[in-house]
Amino acid sequence: MKLTISLAQIEVAKADPGKNLKKAETLVSEAARKGSDLVCFPEMWTTGFQWDRNKAMAADHEKVIARVAELARQHRIWINGSMLALDEKGRVSNTAILFDAQGGPAAVYRKTHLFTLLHEEEHMAPGQSLAMADTPWGRAGFSICYDIRFPELFRTYALKGAQFVMLPSAFPHPRLPHWQVLTRARAIENQMFMIGVNQVGGEDFGSEGKVRYFGHSCVIDPWGETVAEAGEDEALLTVSLEIDQVKEVRNKMRVLKDRRPELYELD
Repeated sequence: MKLTISLAQIEVAKADPGKNLKKAETLVSEAARKGSDLVCFPEMWTTGFQWDRNKAMAADHEKVIARVAELARQHRIWINGSMLALDEKGRVSNTAILFDAQGGPAAVYRKTHLFTLLHEEEHMAPGQSLAMADTPWGRAGFSICYDIRFPELFRTYALKGAQFVMLPSAFPHPRLPHWQVLTRARAIENQMFMIGVNQVGGEDFGSEGKVRYFGHSCVIDPWGETVAEAGEDEALLTVSLEIDQVKEVRNKMRVLKDRRPELYELD
């Protein structure tokens, strides 16, 4: 089964959903023109991390979510990326939504591991569950940025049959080597495709300092080979994947079946 995806590596306009949506209109249209089934955006792609303004923006963000749904419906394309949303308790959350080609929510995942280095836990409510979706191309799992450092999450997806995992991110310098190693590691150890979409540009976190996002959005195959990787500028990276490769690799090297879970001590 072939899946054609476009990775929309963008510089996010801070606290300006309208500007980001206008950019998305062009990119989604171009992805559809290229024949993509799915277009993926980075983490917090509609607003950036504006802690002091997030709560006010989140309360009105249903309009933004509705506009993204309309883009999916208009272009008959699936869309993923993380953005502001209110959870079931009305708390601000970093939420990845997978919109199907009819504009419906095929999956909703709220970031479960919050980035304490920049005090994300003080501004966002953590998700309480993982999320998967059965798509026309295979079973998908969902993660966001810092989640990449928690291999249990990806192993759980693999054991539940995930063939690819989407990873909208905002990874900054100097952690490019971590990004490149971890995306490959998660793909290799779980024998799945990793689809990582990162921001470019910069962000000011006030007392925590300024960061510069390095891009390098990538697709890694189940053998750990880099199918495609962007540079550090804005880009729309489009590739086609043979999702059946996951089954071939798992049948050839039986890593998941050769596990010894009765020996592992995981708290």
